[in-house]
Amino acid sequence: MTLSIDPHALRQRLAAYQRPSHGRSVLEIVITALPLLALWIGALWMVRQGWWWGVALTVPASFFLVRLFMIQHDCGHASFFRSPTANAWTGRLIGVLTMTPYGYWRRTHAIHHATSGNLDRRELGAVETLTVEEYRAKGWLGRLAYRLYRNPVVMFGLGPGYMFVLQHRLPIGLMKEPPAWRSVIANSLGLALIILPQLLLGGVKGVLLVHLPIVLAAASIGVWLFYIQHQFEGAYWARNGAWKPQEAALLGSSHLDLPPVLRWFTANIGVHHVHHVGSKIPFYRLPQVLKEHPELKALSRVTLWDAFKAIRLALWDEAAGRLVSFREERRTRMAMAA
Repeated sequence: MTLSIDPHALRQRLAAYQRPSHGRSVLEIVITALPLLALWIGALWMVRQGWWWGVALTVPASFFLVRLFMIQHDCGHASFFRSPTANAWTGRLIGVLTMTPYGYWRRTHAIHHATSGNLDRRELGAVETLTVEEYRAKGWLGRLAYRLYRNPVVMFGLGPGYMFVLQHRLPIGLMKEPPAWRSVIANSLGLALIILPQLLLGGVKGVLLVHLPIVLAAASIGVWLFYIQHQFEGAYWARNGAWKPQEAALLGSSHLDLPPVLRWFTANIGVHHVHHVGSKIPFYRLPQVLKEHPELKALSRVTLWDAFKAIRLALWDEAAGRLVSFREERRTRMAMAA
């Protein structure tokens, strides 16, 4: 894809949107956290009364938890409040609910922003993506493991549960960094503190039937969003010498054009190409950016239908300069052999 927008000039223009409004930020927390709390407590109480249909409340609760995670995400970019302290403590407190150690996650997410789309720097904070050549160079066991990792059941079902419930209890990838350990341990202690009142209100059944479903459903939605933000038809990848960070931001991050309701629950994170260019823009200013810069609407645009089709993409074909499916790779390999 050829970029018709000057990314450096765009970055300068987007600086005008970076100043957060404290009143608006507090309001966004209130209208997200209060409904989540009401649904969470309501579901726990109903389960304790034996009203099992109360478990249905975990579905809307999971969407509110996704939105709360997006607020934590903005705090990690220092874009939600002007005060670094307010961003840090808001992010830490939300991180207990989302089972995401704030300091550790912030560090790995910063690595993701600094390396996204760079084939020579596929590091922490990203979905593992092999090139066609790398995949073919692996033995049958390595190829099987990668295919299992890329299977939708694992990627959006088992994987998120493992990541948020188990993997986040250790600073994987940053094991030698004391701040990462402090972040993980503090998050686990905070998690224990919020599970205790849930045990008192809903018992073990409440934790298993309410807490875990909310977190696991929110985790699956979050991983799916993150996946489609960088794994889509037309995505940008390049080797270190040719990699350009601003082009990677605009062409390697999608504009996931969601229906209004989903846009609200996901806190406009679908406007991901703009977010990668100006990560200090609060999420509630992103629609204003699209309105005043209409040329960005069609750039890297992915519809909801496109997003589900993109799940099949699994390998980067350097020769073709695009993501391909396992089926396409196999067809190409057989043609070459013939």
